[in-house]
Amino acid sequence: MQQEEDGHQPIGSHAAKIFTETGHGLTGFGRQDHDMVDPTDFPEPILVPVNGVELEVFEAGRHNAGSPVVLCHGWPEHAFSWRYQVPALVAAGYHVVVPNQRGYGNSSRPAEVTDYDIEHLSGDLVALLDHYGYEDATFVGHDWGAIVVWGLTLLHPNRVNKVISLSMPYLERGEKPWVEFLEDLLGSDSYLVHFNRRPGVADAVFDENTFQFLRNLFRKNEPSREPQPGMALIDLATAETPLGEPLMSDGELAVFVSAFESSGFTGSVNWYRNLDRNWHLLADVDPIIRQPALMIYGDRDTVAKSETLANFVPDVEVVNLDTGHWIQQERPEETNQAILKWLERQDSA
Repeated sequence: MQQEEDGHQPIGSHAAKIFTETGHGLTGFGRQDHDMVDPTDFPEPILVPVNGVELEVFEAGRHNAGSPVVLCHGWPEHAFSWRYQVPALVAAGYHVVVPNQRGYGNSSRPAEVTDYDIEHLSGDLVALLDHYGYEDATFVGHDWGAIVVWGLTLLHPNRVNKVISLSMPYLERGEKPWVEFLEDLLGSDSYLVHFNRRPGVADAVFDENTFQFLRNLFRKNEPSREPQPGMALIDLATAETPLGEPLMSDGELAVFVSAFESSGFTGSVNWYRNLDRNWHLLADVDPIIRQPALMIYGDRDTVAKSETLANFVPDVEVVNLDTGHWIQQERPEETNQAILKWLERQDSA
């Protein structure tokens, strides 16, 4: 969340802009033309025991052992959201590891809400490194995956050598717990507040309308529209007609739909229900990210850019792409180019 430059003031309104009601793609924009990916071309998964759970992991480029890159998806996504990045990273010489994190796909879905806090989510990634025998790795995160990667870097700095974040900048910790602050600022209809104050309500709607919700969510070139009263994501899940154009092919969308029809949404929504718990868990952690970092923003993303990113991530390079929220899927070639050029510069240095 947002602090002033001295790092000790309460978070301001800019932090709330990071978590806008359309911050997960309700307003999507165009992607350059490219070939769709056949889901059968994605690596076959394995189940890896880590940190008391099992993660469904998609791996490629094992012949590049020694140069690990771990890709962390957002919400409500899947490892398959990195389908355009995996072959490019392998071709560039990296060992690519892409987990479905806990609550997603065929990974474990613990029953306790607190099993999805930042300590558990980052602990899974540390254990995944241990499984492959790596001391550290480059971690890439989009959306919630980026929040996890930032938290991992704070809690386990020796296990992260570089950070790449898409869409979601570092969230500075303010003086008021995040959900309480957001409720004061955005009201109880904000999905971030609603998930916490009315547990089980939204996920039940998503479960009942899985195809419709994901079809309506993963869009591009949506027309502008005025915000409406009510909980926007529930309204989206029940809307009969999607706006804009599909982000992905029917076959690609089917991967996401099938995964959530199997897993349900509760495990993934539980990540949001730990926002305040994470705020407490990070209370005594050094808030400065000291690793080299790449921040990739979408200029048309409704997740706001951070005004104080360099204060907390001093060794950061920022790239802006003409895209909406689903950056690596909307602009895969440009995303790959930005990541690979930055990695090349870092590795040569």
